[in-house]
Amino acid sequence: MAFERSLAKNVEAPALARGLVRDLRGEVRSDVVADAALLVSELVSNGVKYGGDGEIQVHIEAEPDRLRAEIVDQGNGFIPRTRDSRHMTVADAGGWGLHLVETLADDWGVHTGSTHVWFEIRRD
Repeated sequence: MAFERSLAKNVEAPALARGLVRDLRGEVRSDVVADAALLVSELVSNGVKYGGDGEIQVHIEAEPDRLRAEIVDQGNGFIPRTRDSRHMTVADAGGWGLHLVETLADDWGVHTGSTHVWFEIRRD
């Protein structure tokens, strides 16, 4: 199963994105759905906060034991970096989305020069 949705770039977008993934319950393993819902929400939140003008695209491909998501906003691109909690200060609050992706996803990446982030969770 595969689908794509466009979400308006607003504060409701992360919850709508979580709902898209949660709607897969019963068709995809519950642990995959739970992790994917969190990651999609985090990446859409990044798009709302940092992306350019325009909608956020959410593309999902799902099977019972696997889910791949791609989140695309209209930003100018970025160099992905994850957090190192050993060197955090109070001023560093937030910004844990890519750290969560790296921790929970089996594979992930960014299309160079864009704000097109993808991840895959497999439980086979």
